Amino acid sequence: MSEPLKTRRERERQARYDAILDAAELVFSEKGYERTSMDDIARTASLSRALLYVYFKDKAAIQRGIMLRAGQSLASRFQEARDRADTGLAQIAAMGEAYYRFYLDEPDYFSALTTASTAMAEADESQTEEMLCSKSDLMELMIGAIRLGLEDGTMSRDRIADPVQTALYLRGALHGVLLLCQSELSTGSGKPDENVSADALIRHTMEMLTSSIAS
Repeated sequence: MSEPLKTRRERERQARYDAILDAAELVFSEKGYERTSMDDIARTASLSRALLYVYFKDKAAIQRGIMLRAGQSLASRFQEARDRADTGLAQIAAMGEAYYRFYLDEPDYFSALTTASTAMAEADESQTEEMLCSKSDLMELMIGAIRLGLEDGTMSRDRIADPVQTALYLRGALHGVLLLCQSELSTGSGKPDENVSADALIRHTMEMLTSSIAS
């Protein structure tokens, strides 16, 4: 039996959508976002400029598509980290390590997520919903691990009044240190001590954050 026409068209449309994002990631990496034009992306994707606009109304919409990819990639890493650990505290520690690996392995995606909140304000309804869902998936994985930690006794009930606030605190604190390392320690500007490496500071931060919620 032949594949339904609608299903085949949907797969073709998704393949073209992915090809555009692949091309955009490549050109953004080579030329930078500001210097890249829609023509550059269309040419790299081997598409006409008119067809490119069928999928994305402008370059910013393409960038938001890349942000969605970044969120999905991080959520996948968090899911894998959670599945490898048994206790709530171990899951949170594994997610912290996964976030650090994400920062190292996919710096362009890390940067994309850093600007996602600003970009969301300019997104259309469909992209806004997708971006919110992606952010929600990340939070739910962390919140679930914290709730497990409270149940299994590996996390302190005295220190954790609200799992949602705690998840925001953990992610915000680690993200802030990653940004510090990206903008200062990596270039040597504002470096607090010549003996402090980015890796050492990040790992110290993760240890401190984990100990701050441990029972």
